[in-house]
Amino acid sequence: MISIKKFINILLTIFIIVCVGLLVYSGYNIYSWHISNKKIDEQVDNIEKVTEVKEVDDNSNVELVNPPKEEKKTSYYWGFIKVKLIDVNLDELKKINEETVGWIQVAGTTVNYPIVQHSDNKFYLTHQFDKKYNDAGWIFMDHRNNSEDFDSNTIIYGHGRLNKTMFGSLKNVIKKSWYSNKDNYIVKLSTDSENTLWQVFSTYKIKTTNDYLQTSFSSDTEYLDFLNMLKDRSVFDYSVELTPQDKIITLSTCHNENEKIVLHAKLIKREKKK
Repeated sequence: MISIKKFINILLTIFIIVCVGLLVYSGYNIYSWHISNKKIDEQVDNIEKVTEVKEVDDNSNVELVNPPKEEKKTSYYWGFIKVKLIDVNLDELKKINEETVGWIQVAGTTVNYPIVQHSDNKFYLTHQFDKKYNDAGWIFMDHRNNSEDFDSNTIIYGHGRLNKTMFGSLKNVIKKSWYSNKDNYIVKLSTDSENTLWQVFSTYKIKTTNDYLQTSFSSDTEYLDFLNMLKDRSVFDYSVELTPQDKIITLSTCHNENEKIVLHAKLIKREKKK
């Protein structure tokens, strides 16, 4: 029969072992997180050395996309279409990673990265831009989407990193301070085929679901119902008109283990490059 003292000593030993194990595990996670961040910083530095993100003036190749039928003074659209597009030559980036399909900037955030696209939506959750393993991942387009000619809903994913890299700063879009500056309501994309400008119409936090990740629709009615669902979820009112002729972009990232931060914007201006 084990004495009470011996039993207490056994429990104490087990407790110490568990605490040491948790300490080692936590230390490893912190070290791994630091190494992942360092590798991402190195990737960004290398990308900046070979890439120029240029603002371009409107020209004869620029067209407005599905403009409102009437010019309303209350609509931000008429101011946003004057915003300059960005143009990025992806050739040097493709030498590093042939799966490069574009470049994205999100106003009011630190999002300013090349976009990649794999044959599935898992690879770039754990691989950085040069395809080396990194649990920080990279910014990537849904494998179902056509990067040359945007679908009804083009989806781009990225991890919500605590140090604000990748889509870490996308958490800004549900803050009142971000919303209070209308200059933030813009997303810019540059691909091999065109430069595009997108107007934000919905931002929100939601429990993890895939109902906003639909990319194709059987009818205009189904698509418009989908757009209205996204618009109604927004934590802020962006006063944007939506029609079945609109194309939208969806940015999705983790807020925590059970929730997502989501931004939706509609295409309002494009410049064909080829």
